[in-house]
This record gives sequence, C-alpha cells and structure tokens, in this order.
Amino acid sequence: MAGKFLHLDTLSRIHNLQLLAKTVVEGFIQGLHRSPFHGSSVEFSEYRQYAAGDEIKHIDWKVYAKTDRYYIKRFEAETNLVCNILLDASASMSYRSNPAGISKLEYGCYLAACLAHFMISQRDATGLAIFDSEVRTVLPPRLSPTHLQRILGVLDELKPGVETNIAGPMNLLAESQKRRGLMVLISDLLDDVEAIKSALQRFRFQGHDVIVFHVMDNAELTFPFGSMTQFKDLETGGSTLVSPASMRAVYLRELGAFLKSVEKGCADVKADYKLFDTNTPLEVGLSEYLFRRSQLE
Repeated sequence: MAGKFLHLDTLSRIHNLQLLAKTVVEGFIQGLHRSPFHGSSVEFSEYRQYAAGDEIKHIDWKVYAKTDRYYIKRFEAETNLVCNILLDASASMSYRSNPAGISKLEYGCYLAACLAHFMISQRDATGLAIFDSEVRTVLPPRLSPTHLQRILGVLDELKPGVETNIAGPMNLLAESQKRRGLMVLISDLLDDVEAIKSALQRFRFQGHDVIVFHVMDNAELTFPFGSMTQFKDLETGGSTLVSPASMRAVYLRELGAFLKSVEKGCADVKADYKLFDTNTPLEVGLSEYLFRRSQLE
C-alpha cells in the first residue's frame, strides 16, 4: 500500500512533465542532480543480478552456491546521490485555516513522500528526519523499496509536536552526516531566521546541496480575516483578540519583511528556496520550482 501521502495522480502528472520537458535536465529529479556526488563509501546496500559487463570480482559466490545464479553486491557508493529530507513537525505546522483543507504538516508530508518516491526510483539513497524542538525520528538514507515503505509509514503516523527549534536539530543532524549529498528542509520557518541561516551554512560548509521548501498556509500569506478574530499561538497556547482591519497593513508589511529575510538568507548561503502555499496543488508548486531551477543550470 502506497500510503495516504503518495497520490498516484499527482506523481503521474509530475512524471509526465519529466518525459515532456527534456530541456529541464531530463525532468524533476534529474534537475535536483545539479551537483551529483559519488562517494567512496563501501557500505553494503543490496544485491542485484549480474549483467554483461559487470566485473566478475564483485560476484557473491556464496549466494551463487545457494541459488545457482550470479548476483553482484551493490554498495551505497554506487548511488547517484544521498538525499536527506528534514521535515519540521512542530506545533505551528498543524495550522490549517480551512477546516476542509490540509494543514502545513500534511502538505509537508505529501511533499516529503513525493520526493522520497522519486529519489528512490532514481536509485538515490534517501533518508528522513522528523523534528520539532529536537530530533524525533531518523531513518538513515537507503534505496530499497522497503525503505520507501518505512518512510511512508512514518509520514502516515506523524503527529504535530511541540515548539519550534529549527537550528538545534539541524546542527545535530549535520554532525551525523558522513557523506556529501542533498539536504531538503521542509518547514514553515517560524523561528529565528539568522539561526536557521547559520545551520544551513553548516550544511553548505560540509559540501551539501541545500534546498529549502517553505510551507505556509494561504491565510498566513493573505490575512483574509474580516471580523473580530481570536488568534491562538499553537506552540505557547497564548491567544489574543484582534480587529483584522486595523492589523492587516501591519501584518502584511511584517510578513513581507520576514519572507524577504528568509529568501535573502537562503541566497546568502547558496541554498535553493521555494515558497509553497497550501492552497497550491503540490504538482504545480513542484513544477514551478523545477522550471526555475532549470533556468539556473
């Protein structure tokens, strides 16, 4: 079972885009391979059947003795890329302005599921880390179909956590990275921008390619409220009654400054940045990112 966070219609539409958009570096995932890394790890990954041209020295003769078939040991170093998806599951990510819509966390889970599906389909070892104020779950990068199912299982069962601390978990995760690769951060980024920038810079110093997918609810971006509204902080529990008419201009000005600082911070450390509105179909948002990244190739 693919799991609730893997919509086949969405995936097929992105896949069709890959087939048609030959100018976009052979499609979405190939577009992510702007800087493929070929490590020297010798960690065993899996077996694959022997094919003409393979070196005989890599045949596992013990397996041959049991099965009467030739199999080659495949190592992690043979993958094109190591990708780590870092998903923010803090309390603020549970926000949804439309009760019939999806939360930022659910949108982030769909996004993570699609990326994991495509990466593993491309034979790129993919891992998942879930965090809020601390690292909650880590699935180290692997490339087997069963590993994809483990990733989807974690996403299926994911619940929002506590307060946000993006930089702390990111710095902790950076310490465990032994091989350069692709780091994809999925978050609403409601935290100290300079601290986030510093953590992203650490990944860049380690030689990683970094992508930041900024997920926000449409109401957070447009402030559509009309009548007196009570706003509740999902992380502290505090609330306040506000007249939207008197606050709209101030809010939108502060929001603009926040988004500008986030985008500039990513640019400063040479991390890709894409803002996702939860009202935007996932394949549309991914296609927009794909097109923009292709222009930089």
